[in-house]
Amino acid sequence: MRRIIGTIAMAAACALLVGASPPGTTEVASGGAVRAQVAAMLAEMRPDQGFLWRPLVRDGARVAAIEVWKKPGRPAVHPAEAEYATVLEGAGTLVSGGTLVAPVTRPNGMIEGERIAGGTTRALAPGDVLLIPAGVPHWFGITGDRLVLLGTKLPAER
Repeated sequence: MRRIIGTIAMAAACALLVGASPPGTTEVASGGAVRAQVAAMLAEMRPDQGFLWRPLVRDGARVAAIEVWKKPGRPAVHPAEAEYATVLEGAGTLVSGGTLVAPVTRPNGMIEGERIAGGTTRALAPGDVLLIPAGVPHWFGITGDRLVLLGTKLPAER
């Protein structure tokens, strides 16, 4: 099962990069490299640390990154980017849609809030794939000890 999930995740990451980049610039990370990066990130995290992000493959500004969540973050909106992710390990919940309550724009352009009113809640498990359109509020809850995602931000269509 882990091999299937790793293969799905890597295929998703490669599909985002292949064809969109000039010849010779696409990187590929093997399933073993993905597992090694997740293990290294888990070992590196402090007991009180709730989130760690690290690039896995990169093509210029486009990055497929591993996200390790041990605690929920704040509800957020990425106004100019959609978020595409595959659950690699762990379990959690995704609340998306609705309205961000008490929004505050951060210097990087991301908007964070206190909570989401009227969103839809979905359970997340390994192998799940999600696409959150640009401008849509979302929040990840953690079920168990962690939620590990392979995530990529995609520029919004103009």
